[in-house]
Amino acid sequence: MITHFLKQCRLKVANRWLSLAAERPLHTQAWRCKYNHSLRGDDMPRAGGIATMLRLPFANKLQGLDACFVGIPFDTATSHRSGTRHGPRAIRHESSLIEPCNISGAVPYESLQVADVGDVPINTFNIQKTADIITGYYRDVLSANCVPLTLGGDHFITYPILRAVKEKYGPVGLIHVDAHTDLGRTMFGETLAHGTPFYRALEDGAVDPKCMFQIGIRASYLVEEFDEAFKWAKQKGVTIIRAEQCWYKSLAPLMADIRKQMGNKPVYLSFDIDGLDPAFCPGTGTPEIGGLTSAQGLEIVRGCRGLNLIGADLVEVNPLFDPAGVTALTGANLLFEMLCVLPRVKYVDPGY
Repeated sequence: MITHFLKQCRLKVANRWLSLAAERPLHTQAWRCKYNHSLRGDDMPRAGGIATMLRLPFANKLQGLDACFVGIPFDTATSHRSGTRHGPRAIRHESSLIEPCNISGAVPYESLQVADVGDVPINTFNIQKTADIITGYYRDVLSANCVPLTLGGDHFITYPILRAVKEKYGPVGLIHVDAHTDLGRTMFGETLAHGTPFYRALEDGAVDPKCMFQIGIRASYLVEEFDEAFKWAKQKGVTIIRAEQCWYKSLAPLMADIRKQMGNKPVYLSFDIDGLDPAFCPGTGTPEIGGLTSAQGLEIVRGCRGLNLIGADLVEVNPLFDPAGVTALTGANLLFEMLCVLPRVKYVDPGY
């Protein structure tokens, strides 16, 4: 009985799509394109359907994908307000608002095969095991020549991702947006935490320090932390751009300079949502006032167009501290923007 009912439902859906195809011009027919498309807002109500990222198809195989969205629901390495384990689900939920064509003219679904591949099966109670699980998972993603776009999760997750990235690309360039440097040697004596990923990545040779840019830094530190993090990083050649250096200005010139310095080097983008001011994104674990605006966040991501971007993440969205969902919505939009600046994405003249 249930099987018969499901077959009838599938038949009705298929017939509905066919009837829509007959009603619309060819260029609007997502289902006739060779690439996956997100579900349109007038094909299924935004509150309906399966809550995949951007309402893209779910894929349980990496083969044939050019890029994929991956969730890592992990926050055991958090030092203050936990809850970012719920970030991937909240971001996916809010992404239902986003339509396929970017206002910038980017048409990613006419350019790349993209899907949501679900979440990494992390170990909630063991950070070291989770690090190994993440590295192994991303090793498989990168081996399939698929560009990972990650939904965090706390910022610890970037380190095991970069370990896998190093195996394929060697030391990469890094654009890191954050209120904090995350260059701590340890936290409470532990080497793996959400405040240590970039110390570990530099220590492992996963990142080229002369092609590492940290934007939006503004958190307060202990004196010894300042000496250890800032001075150590500066000596290695890391460029640290404090938040006050970004106030009242466009960041497009900064991104133009970064593109020149990066050249064709493989680049990874890591965007901590607390890089934006809590007036825009209150739902995060360690908010810091005086941050970047959401418009500046867009400038940074759109400024990555033309780079050899080989992966990106959006981390530290904590929906427990933002009941309105604005932080997750911002994160969803920034991830869509990351997809739009990947190599090979086509742009069309929007006509205005």
